[in-house]
Amino acid sequence: MRIDLGALRELAGFSGAAVVDSETGLVLGRVAADGRNLEAAAAGSMDVVRAARGLVHSLESEDDVEDIVVTLGEQYHLARTVAKSPAIFLYLWLDRRSANLALARMTLKQVEEAITV
Repeated sequence: MRIDLGALRELAGFSGAAVVDSETGLVLGRVAADGRNLEAAAAGSMDVVRAARGLVHSLESEDDVEDIVVTLGEQYHLARTVAKSPAIFLYLWLDRRSANLALARMTLKQVEEAITV
């Protein structure tokens, strides 16, 4: 599997991005702009992805979670499931003061769609 996180690094407000195993929280690949604890944040996002998938299951829906956005006072945290490999998701951490959330979501989707297996 080939995943290129480079386009995410170009986003305004970029703090970090990772490919995460949704079963274990293990970071499989990462890029970061600074010394933030990307591994802990990505692993914590695993719990959010699991909870969202649990909600979908309780609704008896055939859909899967596409993306999740968590907004904090100064940060955005996004998780996007990978349709080609449901056991992993993409995680993106942005500085809210300079990030464009709509552009970040579109770029994260493009990165997910460009994954080759």
